[in-house]
Amino acid sequence: MTKTVTIDARWLVGGIGTYTRNLLQEFHRYANGFDIQAIVRERDSASVRKFCDEVTIVDVPIYTFREQLLIARASRHCDLLHVPHFNAPLLHHGPLIVSIMDVIHLGSPAYRRNLGTLLYARPMLNAVARKADHIVTVSNFSKNQIIQTLGIPGSRITVIPCGVGKEFTADVSPSKFKVVVQSLGLRLPFILYVGNLKPHKNVQTLLRAFAHLRRHDRLRHSLLIVGEDPKWKSTVVNECLNLGIGDCTIFASHVSQSFLPLIYANADLLVMPSTLEGFGLPVLEAMACGTPVVASSAASLPEVGGNAALYFDPLSADELAVQIERVLESHELRVSLRNLGIQQATQFSWEKAARRHIELYSGLLGLN
Repeated sequence: MTKTVTIDARWLVGGIGTYTRNLLQEFHRYANGFDIQAIVRERDSASVRKFCDEVTIVDVPIYTFREQLLIARASRHCDLLHVPHFNAPLLHHGPLIVSIMDVIHLGSPAYRRNLGTLLYARPMLNAVARKADHIVTVSNFSKNQIIQTLGIPGSRITVIPCGVGKEFTADVSPSKFKVVVQSLGLRLPFILYVGNLKPHKNVQTLLRAFAHLRRHDRLRHSLLIVGEDPKWKSTVVNECLNLGIGDCTIFASHVSQSFLPLIYANADLLVMPSTLEGFGLPVLEAMACGTPVVASSAASLPEVGGNAALYFDPLSADELAVQIERVLESHELRVSLRNLGIQQATQFSWEKAARRHIELYSGLLGLN
């Protein structure tokens, strides 16, 4: 008898959106007898419908009391509900899998005492982690954090790493990149950062290292920051101005998915300076595009980058500056990192991730 798995796919932006969208696309190919249904917002229904057996539209915002009621109602007939975030409906009856990418809001001093964490994130994470029949996370670092922070036994947590999309490749068209340069007002050559601007992303350390190299005439590159975060952007912009790098730092708030592989492939270097990170997709995406990576030695980043990246202490702008200079001054090192990175990225695929999810669904429903 065919079993129905419902995915709450209302969040299709950022890292959670990348995870959800790619799993749905791969489930379409490898569902292995499951009917895959999705709960979506109206704006995403057309793009999701082609990958699912059925789509249910529930236009309700996340983190609300209404979603607790409406998602429970929309999923009441499914055999298994999978929610890719900790906002799962506590009123749901039946098997439930929840993906918890990280517990950064509980572990980072920047968030753990704010009102949203105290009133919503902390109680919901604790409640959902206990209600879920099983938890999926994306790195061993995150699994250990969930065990330590939420007190969940490791036997109830499965690590399934993210994949890297097939669009991220070193084989890109130079003529198409000219359009990107013109559109963003980009000055070549450039160093790249991709991600939001929240405190745990540690962008200020990157800015200080970049400013140090520019100030001492050891760097001719511009810095491209790809990502939007209205709450924290003004802080980062002011830091650029205070460091005297406002004229060589470019902010690209909204970049189309077709532009992103071109940006990665033409950057001389990606820097990932996070102090906390559940996975770190930009590391893999840059590597797949043949771009050298310098990453923080913290959290999950060494787990993802392996021996294909250079690492630095995330609290040391001086150490980051040294690593940036090492890469940019050595053609041999750049070639080595490029080759190692491309190989490292091949170890992570959304196909593999989808197959492991399907195996988990089967096990939870007693089909193995």
